[in-house]
Amino acid sequence: MANTLESHQHTLRKPVSFGGIGLHSGDLVNMTISPAPENNGIRFFRRGQAGKHFVQAAMDNVIDTRLATTISDTHKNIVVSTTEHLMAALMGFGIDNADIELDGNEVPIMDGSAGPFIQRLMQTGRKKQKANRTVLRITKEISYSSGESSIRIRPFNGFKIDGEIVFDDEIIRTQRYAINLTGNRFAKEIAQARTFGYVEEVETLWEKGLALGVNLSNAIAIHWDKKSVLNEEGLRFSDEFIRHKVLDLVGDLALLGCPILGHITACCAGHTQHLAFMQTIAKATDCWELVEMNPNGKSSPCQRNGKTTTTTSNLLMPFFQTALSQPAPVPAC
Repeated sequence: MANTLESHQHTLRKPVSFGGIGLHSGDLVNMTISPAPENNGIRFFRRGQAGKHFVQAAMDNVIDTRLATTISDTHKNIVVSTTEHLMAALMGFGIDNADIELDGNEVPIMDGSAGPFIQRLMQTGRKKQKANRTVLRITKEISYSSGESSIRIRPFNGFKIDGEIVFDDEIIRTQRYAINLTGNRFAKEIAQARTFGYVEEVETLWEKGLALGVNLSNAIAIHWDKKSVLNEEGLRFSDEFIRHKVLDLVGDLALLGCPILGHITACCAGHTQHLAFMQTIAKATDCWELVEMNPNGKSSPCQRNGKTTTTTSNLLMPFFQTALSQPAPVPAC
């Protein structure tokens, strides 16, 4: 993974294409990720509509968090589901700007992880761009909780995640994983972790016309006895379940629209909680600042007077743009 503290934005050196089925639709999907200019961010297009309709990969465009993260533009001209693994790979490889074209409504699931994405991205390579990066730096702790789920973020000069899940099942129980996302640690430790589910739940979803693309080549199937998995090759990591949860969190947080400087602790959280946490961050304007990275490795805060840099106004979601142009309210942190 590229260091969050990198000063300049990056895009891909050349287009890279993928093909596979959608996890929930079961439809064959072809996807091409292309280089994009600085300050573009990540955008999704439907094939044949490039330049007409697109949806920015941003938190405020999320319309559904059941089973996966789904985004759409205001008029629903384009809907893209299961964005989390691809977004995690793009963040993990340090890609700030890219245009993604699909001929379906869902990102192909590949093998259920971000592994195939990150491998091809690394083979393709990155291109350094002239514009500096804008980074969301946490200055005070921000917390969110709902039922048994909780997520908090504290100041940290990097991007670190401590994740925890708690299940009654013998094969999972309580799992914890901590990672400081620097260098190639994302590719080595997180990217290969696959999505998982219970066999009986998948069967129920099939009956409802959902999860139509799920099979043993793109998901971990937990046995009815809750002690083993049906996949012949077994698990890739003994703690693959929590590693995948951390992967999902990285992918969803990419929808903030910029890198983060902070230490996140998450317990029993999923896509719905990730979205609520991002909304909590956006509202807690006294607990963070947007900083522009400089080539010397230092950073300078963006002004809160509405005169934001081009990078900030183009890349960051409306919540942050609004926060920058208004006096900070009493913080929710």
